[in-house]
Amino acid sequence: MTAKHWFLTLWLIAPLAAVALLCVIIALYPPKFFAPPVGAGAGYTGGANALGNILSGRPANADALKGLESHKAAPQAPAGEVAVAPVGDLVEPESLPQGMIFVVDDKARLATLASPIYLAGNFTSWSAGNEKYKLTPQSDTKWRIELPQPDGWQDGKTGTKIAFKFTRGDWKFEELQADMTPPGNRQLPKIDASKLKPGEKPVFEFSVPHWGDEKPENKKSTADDSYAPKTVTGTLRRLQITGGAGGAEGQTRECLVWLPPGYDAPENAVKKYPVIYMHDAQNLFAKHAGIGAEWGMDETATKLIAGGKVTPFVIVGIPHGGAARMSEFLPTNAIPAMAKPAGEAFVGFLLREIKPRVERSFRVETDPAKVAIGGSSLGAAIAVHAACEHPDQFGMVLAESLPLRTGNGEAWRGWMAGLKGSGKALPHRLWFGIGGKETGDGPAKAAANKGYVDAVHELMDTLGKSGKELGGADSMNLVTDDNAQHNEAAWAERLPKALEFLFGN
Repeated sequence: MTAKHWFLTLWLIAPLAAVALLCVIIALYPPKFFAPPVGAGAGYTGGANALGNILSGRPANADALKGLESHKAAPQAPAGEVAVAPVGDLVEPESLPQGMIFVVDDKARLATLASPIYLAGNFTSWSAGNEKYKLTPQSDTKWRIELPQPDGWQDGKTGTKIAFKFTRGDWKFEELQADMTPPGNRQLPKIDASKLKPGEKPVFEFSVPHWGDEKPENKKSTADDSYAPKTVTGTLRRLQITGGAGGAEGQTRECLVWLPPGYDAPENAVKKYPVIYMHDAQNLFAKHAGIGAEWGMDETATKLIAGGKVTPFVIVGIPHGGAARMSEFLPTNAIPAMAKPAGEAFVGFLLREIKPRVERSFRVETDPAKVAIGGSSLGAAIAVHAACEHPDQFGMVLAESLPLRTGNGEAWRGWMAGLKGSGKALPHRLWFGIGGKETGDGPAKAAANKGYVDAVHELMDTLGKSGKELGGADSMNLVTDDNAQHNEAAWAERLPKALEFLFGN
């Protein structure tokens, strides 16, 4: 090989040798560059542009310099371990003044606006359907409630930890685990408050696999479903109406209208009939899973009419609003721990929507002397309230088992005193029925049972004196059954006398 050839060969391989030498130097003496985490975004790195700047030795901005210093100062995890951020002091969630948020995933998808989820706990007196603790649906199908700081934890004090469960308005419909058994009471775990922003409410997420009404013994029968066919004695028609109160404002319900024998006969084509508007239509004509008996109004009315004991009349059954029932039927704030009274609003709905629709659809009387309103328990209370506030609409009342000692007795007394008003007329005929064992049997219940009976006498005394003074309440009747309790069987037993008193010939 000539010298010329050697020179040409060295000239060609020189660049390759230089590159190889540079690689050896880099391997032996690596540069001390800082490489921020991939995907760190626009934090202290400023994204991909900052990455290029740092690698070139030119920080992107002041934030990048701070990030570089913090990176240098951060302790590194030993090989094979993962660095964990320092954890602040754990605290009880109840101690946070900003309160908290609960989110519930209803896996069974049974909760609806008509059957919503409620929070029941030691802070709600374990009420299964307290309107104050009703959850609201989110757009993602989950349910949510925001809670204030529990009582007893204010000002740095340590109170009682909250214990709770979720229901759908009744303990029969409480939450169930995946194996269809009730869970124990829920409690909240301690949390790291340092991870919350100032005033931020911690969010606790829960999952409910099943509900109590998925059990065979609690499944709703067709009597619970206002749209299901019903087997009754006589003719039953339906009237769909939307509205309500106490959380049921947008609810659609079907009134059940029972027509007397001969209503559709040609000879009665223009005849108008007396009418009674009865609350809790679900219990009037058929027995269902939630009750031990039914009122049997269809059978009783048919028998009384056929026997000539009463003039033929129409029964309008108004379904209760499910979980909103207690609020709809409360005329006064007597049970604040369980429901907010919405009775006045419900009576407005009754007069504005239900009664006019019935009068347009059926041949019923509008003369108050031939129009009655009735119910049992709170349904009786709202019936009395509606008739005393609007005697020009309802001239007769059927009130069974008035709950005038449930909750705050003074609130009920205040309500009773307000019924007579100043110069107010009153309904003309009032029927009252009460059991001697409303709260149950046994010596321990005797005082409470006497209190319920005495309360009805007190109401009659109030209305009677007012009636004598103002020309109202010219006929009142009370039937006390010493052995009867607070149930449909007792109300069915007293029903014939009640209907004869109101519609008797």
